[in-house]
Amino acid sequence: MPSILEGIRVLDWTIFQQGPVATALLGDMGAEVIKIEERGVGDPARGMMKVIGAIVSQSLGGRNAYYENNNRNKRCIALDLTKPQAKEIIYQLVEKSDVFVQNFRKGVAEKMGMDYETLCKYNPRLIYASASGWGPEGPDANEPSADYVGIARSGFMSLAGEPDMPPQMVQGGIGDQTGAIMTAFGVVSALLARERFGVSQELNASILGGLVYLEGVPVSLSLMAGLKSMRAHRARAGNPLWNHYRCKDDKWVALSHLQPDKFWPNVCKAMDICHLQNDPKFANLSARDANRVELIKILDEVFANRTREEWKQVFKANGVMYASVNTLPDLKEDPQIIANNYITEFDHPTAGKTKTVGHPIIFDKTPMKIQREAPEFGQHTEEILTEILGYSWEQIEELRGAGVI
Repeated sequence: MPSILEGIRVLDWTIFQQGPVATALLGDMGAEVIKIEERGVGDPARGMMKVIGAIVSQSLGGRNAYYENNNRNKRCIALDLTKPQAKEIIYQLVEKSDVFVQNFRKGVAEKMGMDYETLCKYNPRLIYASASGWGPEGPDANEPSADYVGIARSGFMSLAGEPDMPPQMVQGGIGDQTGAIMTAFGVVSALLARERFGVSQELNASILGGLVYLEGVPVSLSLMAGLKSMRAHRARAGNPLWNHYRCKDDKWVALSHLQPDKFWPNVCKAMDICHLQNDPKFANLSARDANRVELIKILDEVFANRTREEWKQVFKANGVMYASVNTLPDLKEDPQIIANNYITEFDHPTAGKTKTVGHPIIFDKTPMKIQREAPEFGQHTEEILTEILGYSWEQIEELRGAGVI
């Protein structure tokens, strides 16, 4: 069964997370991805042995889990990009490729002779993707960026938490990940435009732009209706049926009813509080809003009588919209996540059967798959030179002797 991007070759000159995850997504879709790393240095992500206080080299035979996650489905070529012979190799690869992705600061690609204007001379059909922090225009387009400051500037830190809390950090590279998804989406869209209209083009996606779009509803409400904040106190939530509650086992359950009057009878039956269903203080949305503090206290007390698993069974039987408030370790046991391969398993050469994040979209005719683990540094240099560019082993030894590879 073919994959969506089968036959598409992507050159990946990226580091850390935003760019690498974008090209890994393209690899999931069947593209051949060649990662270009600087000889003697490599992607700095290879050296990140700790991320947010967590050891990232555990259980993978000493390999770095952060790098592995971001660089699956790729081959790797290591070159000294300061040498003319290395640039010539890049240009030869560009001639035989469809896409070039980079995520360096504005101006770096131009300085290195790896910008769109230069590369499209070697391949007039090239799709060139720049994954940045701040976007290509504006007063800060040239400034350094990273996930943390992108999340801060986007307003995301003012969405999490309750009104009286300081700005709340959302960990784990959410901005990078969103920027990666937007970059991959842009590449696929540009490839479609090339096939339909015959155009080569450069596209730009950014951490800031991706996060602002991710916050589409609150940002739009701010612009159109003057909304200043969407933070809310859990103990004073205006809709107690859109809230989360602690269970007997100290685990949490979230209720999620945007039509609370429709589901209020179901909740009352499931929680054995039918005497409150027609109580004038709680009978409809307006009444529950006016008496929210009292109702949430009642629900807190009732939730404390059963474990989360017990509540899940009761809610499912009574048509209540609910979900566990999962921790990260909970995800690998969630049957819905497993059934849809949102977490999947593949054979890693050093770690054996390994669980990892799966592809979020399911296609029945062109399925996604993990084709290979992340590459070792420079692992496929000779393979790429011989198989794609037709170099002889004598030429390869000359390049090695000159410090090019």
